[in-house]
Amino acid sequence: MNASSTRFWPVTDGHCCAPSRPAGGTRDQTSSTVSTTGDVPELVRIPAGEFVMGTDDAEGYPEDGEGPPHLVALPAYDIAPTTVTNAEFARFVAATNHVTTAETLGSSFVFAGLLADDHPPTRAVRSAPWWREVEGACWRHPEGPESDIDDRSDHPVVHVSWTDAVAFCAWSGTRLPTEAEWECAARGGIAQARYPWGDDREPEGRHMMNVFQGQFPEQNTGDDGWIGPCPVRSFPPNGFGLYEMTGNVWEWCADWFSPHAYALSSPLNPQGPSTGENRVMRGGSYLCHDSYCNRYRVAARSANSPDSSAGNIGFRVARSA
Repeated sequence: MNASSTRFWPVTDGHCCAPSRPAGGTRDQTSSTVSTTGDVPELVRIPAGEFVMGTDDAEGYPEDGEGPPHLVALPAYDIAPTTVTNAEFARFVAATNHVTTAETLGSSFVFAGLLADDHPPTRAVRSAPWWREVEGACWRHPEGPESDIDDRSDHPVVHVSWTDAVAFCAWSGTRLPTEAEWECAARGGIAQARYPWGDDREPEGRHMMNVFQGQFPEQNTGDDGWIGPCPVRSFPPNGFGLYEMTGNVWEWCADWFSPHAYALSSPLNPQGPSTGENRVMRGGSYLCHDSYCNRYRVAARSANSPDSSAGNIGFRVARSA
């Protein structure tokens, strides 16, 4: 890990997936951006039907509430083939003057391994010291003020909170997918498989997603071609034509999170709990590693506070058919 890790201070509790803002932030405030004048992103139709959601796989995390597997019926809906890119988000900001949560609060969380060796000292998350609170880090400056997105227009936008994602949706005439819609889409029509393409993580030795390769968190070998977020459409699409449904960046969903959600939810188009503290995230990210966090499976769940942001959190949009 780089030299910037030689000095740090506790910030807040966090975990491998992404750190959470401490209580008292801009909790789940909805944006005033309501105009639907933006260009609706490209969308793919997912047909109405049933699928088995969740898993009882031993690789799962019981505390995340990944099971029990249960039949869910969904009406047809549309979903974007990729996560929202920097170019798309830039058009939204230019049209609305939206200021993201990270920009308002003055900082966001960056993986220490992506910081330059001479980066100034940063505060670390107590339970996950590879996460650093970097002043000036935001969607325009993913690793802090000295970085930019000039050559990353086709990369997923990151450092966006759930609130930012909802604001983009309001402008573009879309919405965030429900957790059930996300998992159905991620499965690509393959029932009960671990990944969007099947059960083998690297079929015939071929990398199918952008996750951490090597020994976490000290060394990422980049064997899959990347050590940070990769451009959208870098890996093969699933059976529905959707890209990077696992790995690369976490994706916000509409639902409140509960580890007991499946036991209480309706089998018909579930919308998740009516209240909560955290919003669901799905798909894993480029920092997931099988030694500590194999949440890059289609059934894996995670969550974060609505005002949290980090260099591995993005989103994709959906729309009712």
